[in-house]
Amino acid sequence: MASQLLYLYTTLLSPALPLRHTFFGRHLSSRPLMRRLARLFDPYRTLTFDEYEGGGRMARRSSAYEEIKAYLSVTCAASDAQHLRAEGATGRDGATDKLVLSMLDGEEISDELAGVGGATVWWRARSEAPPRSDGGGASGQEKRQLTIRYHGCYHGLVNDAYLPRIRQQGRELIVKRRQRKLFTNIRSVYTGSPWSHVAFEQPKTFATLAMDPARKKEIVDDLYTFKNGKEYYARVGKPWKRGYLLYGPPGTGKSTMIAAMANYLDYDIYDIELTTVRSNTELRKLLIETTRKSVIVIEDIDCSIDLTGERMKKKKKQAGDGNGGASTSATVDEDSSSSSSSTTSWMTLSGLLNVTDGLWSCCGEERIIVFTTNFVEKLDRALIRKGRMDRHIEMGYCGFEAFRSLAKMYHDVDAHRLFDDIGELLREVEMTTADVAEHLTPKSSEDNPDTCLEALVKALQEAAKEKANGGSEMNMQDGGQDDIDEQ
Repeated sequence: MASQLLYLYTTLLSPALPLRHTFFGRHLSSRPLMRRLARLFDPYRTLTFDEYEGGGRMARRSSAYEEIKAYLSVTCAASDAQHLRAEGATGRDGATDKLVLSMLDGEEISDELAGVGGATVWWRARSEAPPRSDGGGASGQEKRQLTIRYHGCYHGLVNDAYLPRIRQQGRELIVKRRQRKLFTNIRSVYTGSPWSHVAFEQPKTFATLAMDPARKKEIVDDLYTFKNGKEYYARVGKPWKRGYLLYGPPGTGKSTMIAAMANYLDYDIYDIELTTVRSNTELRKLLIETTRKSVIVIEDIDCSIDLTGERMKKKKKQAGDGNGGASTSATVDEDSSSSSSSTTSWMTLSGLLNVTDGLWSCCGEERIIVFTTNFVEKLDRALIRKGRMDRHIEMGYCGFEAFRSLAKMYHDVDAHRLFDDIGELLREVEMTTADVAEHLTPKSSEDNPDTCLEALVKALQEAAKEKANGGSEMNMQDGGQDDIDEQ
């Protein structure tokens, strides 16, 4: 009898039949009594978790989907499912022979509700093909989903206890299995993501970073305060992010500092190549696709795009003043240059400011933003003000304390007869940390601390001699010019 009633109900109200669209059909389907009757015959509920949240080009990966997927990988291993997907993984212990299992589309596994004897939920994986474009091919990316089915009487238990519990366990599994990654903004042909990645295996840490110990401690303390500052940022109403500007000559350790920061925080790195970003919209898309616990890096930002609009205006004005107001040719040249570059990129300084400290910077939390430059004076002041780049760190030439750190790391030497000579020479000449490290690196099996330190002293002496000769030549040129002026 029950099966006959269910057949009658589903038949009369089937979307394919005209009866559903009559007054009787609409009235019958809207009655609470009929809805309750339907639940008697099909008391099960379903919840669907999409891989991406939001819509259109601004959709972002769902944390709930990733956490549930991680939890179900353990359930998959213990289930009797016949068709599973295996993916390689690297554990926190560095082991690379581990596998993570997940369901193939259409596969179903069961799980028990804790505290309710015999109560079961069923999980199913499914995906939808991307919509077809006008040309007949597929456009966009595949839409993946995880669906849970359970008896309606357990709805409160599932929603309030079961799902929060498995999400927490999923987060713990993600952290346990997590292999940090180095991302770059090259679109993946497999997932449609604007980011591609490789494993991040840079071993540099603050313990092996050559820098004055006092300055190093300030930076480490600042990072520690940020990492543990969730409640503080929530209390003062600020996005949980922090900006660092690293500036100094090439070879002074800016990229090495970024690696040490990422290793200390245990964050992923997203390296943005601005010259490949075509618009402000694409830049925003890149930002919302980054995950929490990440370092977002733009290296050599002064070389990436034209961020010197304020100085460019001054340059035009000065050119006009110098030619008695006739600055047409200079302006045309600069405008034509600007227009030619805009054919490949419509990204603007305003767009960059918005993603670093505007409304779009709030899309995510626990992120570090790092800019590097060799010429800080070239950057627009609005880009590096406090609030965007909260801390400015000068990566200067190698000093004596940084040299001592290198000597300890490379040769386990705390003191040497040549240290005083090296200290005096480092105060006279400018040598990058990379150059000092290169001279301290053994080149053969016969090299030892003495030979390497002597090689460094010789290089510093040659640099000092070149500096002195350069100064003498400059003075001679200045003197010759003075004689000409007097004549």
